[in-house]
Amino acid sequence: MTEPSLPELLHAAVTAVGGTERPGQVTMAEAVSEAIDDGSHLLVQAGTGTGKSLGYLVPALARGDRVVVATATLALQRQLVERDLPRTVDALHPLLRRRPEFAMLKGRSNYLCLHRLHEGMPQDEEEGLFDQFEAAAPTSKLGQDLLRLRDWADDTDTGDRDDLTPGVSDRAWSQISVSSRECLGASKCAYGAECFAEMARERAKLAEVVVTNHALLAIDAIEGAPVLPQHEVLIVDEAHELVSRVTGVATGELTPGQVNRAVRRAAKLANEKAADQLQSAAEGFERLMELALPGRLEEIPEDLGYALMALRDAARTVISAIGATRDKSVGDEDAVRKQALASVETIHDVAERITNGSEWDVVWYERHDRFGASLRVAPMSVSGLLREKLFTDRSVVLTSATLKLGGDFNGVGASLGLAPEGTEGEELPQWKGVDVGSPFDYPKQGILYVAKHLARPARDGDRADMLDELTELVQAAGGRTLGLFSSMRAAQLAAEELRSRIPEFPILLQGEETLGELIKNFAADPKTCLFGTLSLWQGVDVPGPSCQLVVMDKIPFPRPDDPLMSARQKAVEDAGGNGFMAVAATHAALLMAQGAGRLVRATGDRGVVAVLDQRLATARYGSYLKASLPDFWYTTDRNQARRSLAAIDEVARKAEIDEAARTAESE
Repeated sequence: MTEPSLPELLHAAVTAVGGTERPGQVTMAEAVSEAIDDGSHLLVQAGTGTGKSLGYLVPALARGDRVVVATATLALQRQLVERDLPRTVDALHPLLRRRPEFAMLKGRSNYLCLHRLHEGMPQDEEEGLFDQFEAAAPTSKLGQDLLRLRDWADDTDTGDRDDLTPGVSDRAWSQISVSSRECLGASKCAYGAECFAEMARERAKLAEVVVTNHALLAIDAIEGAPVLPQHEVLIVDEAHELVSRVTGVATGELTPGQVNRAVRRAAKLANEKAADQLQSAAEGFERLMELALPGRLEEIPEDLGYALMALRDAARTVISAIGATRDKSVGDEDAVRKQALASVETIHDVAERITNGSEWDVVWYERHDRFGASLRVAPMSVSGLLREKLFTDRSVVLTSATLKLGGDFNGVGASLGLAPEGTEGEELPQWKGVDVGSPFDYPKQGILYVAKHLARPARDGDRADMLDELTELVQAAGGRTLGLFSSMRAAQLAAEELRSRIPEFPILLQGEETLGELIKNFAADPKTCLFGTLSLWQGVDVPGPSCQLVVMDKIPFPRPDDPLMSARQKAVEDAGGNGFMAVAATHAALLMAQGAGRLVRATGDRGVVAVLDQRLATARYGSYLKASLPDFWYTTDRNQARRSLAAIDEVARKAEIDEAARTAESE
């Protein structure tokens, strides 16, 4: 019996999920298959609606190698595990004559901990453990969440937080979960044989396809101790997010509150001398944090350096002291000890990293109105780490709707540690980029309008002309507007202003409800507008007439005082490169490409992307940014933009009237 061809397999899978084969999907599947066969690396830009998940799953399953698929969002993980993989496996089973197993694997804190659930949790102020279920008032929100978690623990097969519906607060979940550092270990835990996290790992070891997230992929690469099973193929979906997720995992933080918690947890376990040393160091650190000014610390001030060294040394002394003593008066000693050690080890590691002063790290101080002061340290770049850890001993496929910036893949490639495409060299990972296009006809479905007549935006300045323009565009569109703003302050100001100017169009504002509720309400009422900042640039999927105008208030360059971005930009300039284009423009291009992608989500969608920043039309870098966006029809004519929006609105309203009439007749 002959082996099934890739087109046969793809056709069976697409039919099984109720989709339609698209040329871009076929091209993608062929490119992925070729990369897996020859062990090379591939960057694939696949527009919304291409069906990229099947474009990589089918060739990966056909090969039969162990595959890890890493995504940035929970939504895509669930889609893969609950929809795409079950249907694809069922469809391919008769053709492959085997049934590939698949599993999802997350970090340990995503799973309910049976030890903490049944034995209680360590408490900072008291010795031993306490019963969180008795401590929380049954009538409080926390008490209700904890009681529901206890009931759910008897029914769940996975212990996975995301399988609990509706969810619970972070505070409630933290009381029945542990981090990897706090975990006793399956061999030492009374509940090790039933541990949900361990069962998830065992399922992953047996699976042919393991679905995980970028954060766990980063931990696997950074920490050296493997948490993912050995695999021959790595597929990174939503790959435009990878660098920021890896940077987040590699970032350390010290706050006075965090240090004081470590002091309290260690006090009952370490000897008095060691505990007092840590207490004294914590007080010195807290005093300096109250005095510090926000911003990057290119050199650590002498007094802060001494405070950090004192903190590091005291933490090391406490770690040794806790390891040398075993106080049987502490209830469930191992759990208390583990949590105390985890807290103190984190303090030690971050303090040591900052005092070591690597030229590859960026250190900065920031103060938040709600969370207070913090000292943070992050890698200048993760490109070297990714080149070394990601692109060795396996084939890597990275895919997203936005990987090609300014017309090529080299900008994203550089951030991943890849040399320009086609560069030869023994130590350089070989890769190629493929743009498989989009099923959408962007020039016919969308217009890119740049408000060239507006004044150049000043940092944090009032933009009365922009608000006038925004008001007119929203009126022309009949609502139906997703407003993407470069700061929360700008979004709030615009929402307040338009609510008073055009009250007939409800304005939803990020932060006033949960993101899920906002998007649901935005999609439900075509007259409604939704305004917000960063998460809306990438997290909104509302096909149809509710989103026919996407507005960007200005080009989303990073703030000039962003410590990490400015440090990265300076490093490129010091090396002789163009720091602005390599860092700031690339950052803006990626966000704008994601934001513009909110407009056309289905073949019937029509609308306008309006950029209220003249620099897209007038600045030299404007062409680079425009080349990163979908190929919409382009104009700077404000009257043309308004006429087009009004015409699209009229068609949408007529369709809504016709639909209402049909519904009334059927009833």
